[in-house]
Amino acid sequence: MDFYNILVSRENEIAFITINRPELRNALNLETLFEIEKALEELRVHKSVRVVIFTGAGEKSFAAGADISQLNKRSMIEALQPNMTATYRKIEDYEKPTIAAINGFALGGGLELALACDIRIAALNAKVGLPEVGLGIMPGAGGTQRLTRIIGKGRTMDLVLTGEIITAEEAERIGIVSKAVPKEELLDTARAYARKIAAKGPLAVRLAKAVVNRGADIEMETALYLEKLAQTILVGSEDKKEGTQAFLEKRQPQFQGK
Repeated sequence: MDFYNILVSRENEIAFITINRPELRNALNLETLFEIEKALEELRVHKSVRVVIFTGAGEKSFAAGADISQLNKRSMIEALQPNMTATYRKIEDYEKPTIAAINGFALGGGLELALACDIRIAALNAKVGLPEVGLGIMPGAGGTQRLTRIIGKGRTMDLVLTGEIITAEEAERIGIVSKAVPKEELLDTARAYARKIAAKGPLAVRLAKAVVNRGADIEMETALYLEKLAQTILVGSEDKKEGTQAFLEKRQPQFQGK
């Protein structure tokens, strides 16, 4: 399909989804969310694509949050619809790993998008936060829950209740992002992460991602059993045979995702 609010591109095993509304600081309206979902569906069928990187167009923002003009008109019943929450759940559950390359402001729904990704890397000029309480609302697309699971209850309370916007360096220090790098190095750093992941067994990566996500929400014994079941599947896979054989033969494995 044709996209108007995002750009979709591919570089060998890496796909990029770029939010392309720089004149509005890449604010996330319903149309943009719809296009993100459609892009993910299209990329799913490309087996050569192993990792998806999200970023923002322009110099200022990754995504500055929900489109306030739409939010201002939204009714209580409309707010009950899943919309952004559903899109971010699809990103979180996507079978291919996702990386957020945060090139500028990631606020409100923009940060929540990044939190739904598996790995977050930020440019040093980036700033992140959940400032919704200043608008008389609260984070409503996973921010209170995903951030708690990433950095803990205390720090999440601090950021959510004050609405404070923090620097990339502070976000790295408390664990919101894996790494903060100079702006000119951001995409190359994200590519390096993506290539490192793409070189691994795709079935192993997919199951490892699923086990980490699901295991974080259940008690330990069940989580350990889930991990064991996933490992059992992998031990019987062709990728395991190829990976171990390549190790013994001192060569690079040629994984097929089977």
